[in-house]
Amino acid sequence: EIRLSRYNLKKLIVFSRDELKQYEMAQVFPLEKYPCMRYFLGDVRDIDRLYRVFDGVDYIIHAAALKHVPIAERNPIEVVKTNVIGAENVINASIDSGVEKVIALSTDKAVNPINLYGATKLCSDKLFIAANSYSGSKKTKFSIVRYGNVVGSRGSVVPLFRSMREKGVITITDTRMTRFWISLEQGVDFVLNSFNLMEGGEIFVPKIPSMKIIDLANAVAPDCRHEIVGIRPGEKLHEVLLTEDDSRHALEYDDFYIIEPEFNWWTNERTRDNGVRPVKEGFIFKSDTNTLWLGADELTSLVNE
Repeated sequence: EIRLSRYNLKKLIVFSRDELKQYEMAQVFPLEKYPCMRYFLGDVRDIDRLYRVFDGVDYIIHAAALKHVPIAERNPIEVVKTNVIGAENVINASIDSGVEKVIALSTDKAVNPINLYGATKLCSDKLFIAANSYSGSKKTKFSIVRYGNVVGSRGSVVPLFRSMREKGVITITDTRMTRFWISLEQGVDFVLNSFNLMEGGEIFVPKIPSMKIIDLANAVAPDCRHEIVGIRPGEKLHEVLLTEDDSRHALEYDDFYIIEPEFNWWTNERTRDNGVRPVKEGFIFKSDTNTLWLGADELTSLVNE
């Protein structure tokens, strides 16, 4: 609500397959109070529907994905249709509709992927970056925002731990496991700020803290017993947001990194003042070696908000 009031939007379109969630959202943001809101049912697999929805749109945030790791392993073709073919449809419809800027949301699982979900998101990222080379006279710009787990998002571990809490037992995959952590509000603000900075082809990576899964379990359910069940198929012990190879063409800002494309599609030199510096070659932004950590008290405060 605060962010809606901050921007003088003529129109904000919510495009998704889920009629129930659109209905619930419309109760929170009704047209009577928020006349800029629009709700469209559809699927990124349907390019004709995208052409209709993108008509007159300036900016797009592409967040559609099938993201449940074990389910993706068992249903690979369906995941490819949404995460890869859907990305291609968004790119083509954006260019043909004259959209100015598109940001696609990525994930740490797209970095050195070991599961199908991560592999499809890596492919999607590559498609969006390369799309800058054939937007032609339309001048549509495409960039990526890559971050880690979003606090309380659908399918995340916090709602799962809360449901387990009622039974008195929390299942832990591995006590050593670490993850990057970002709040929904931080994610929204970072994406909107990236629109102002993007030239096309960059990957924007926020400097976000890490947390230990075992600490999160204790924060959500301090009185519950833990059952160690082992890592699920396709999972990693630790995640990476910026690789050693990325570091060769990455810039560091106070609060984030920008991984520049190996082929630039812009003619303007990016401003590198205010302490902006190249990332030291060989640097890796990894969840277990991160310098920013959420402690037990901070996690307890976050999950109880």
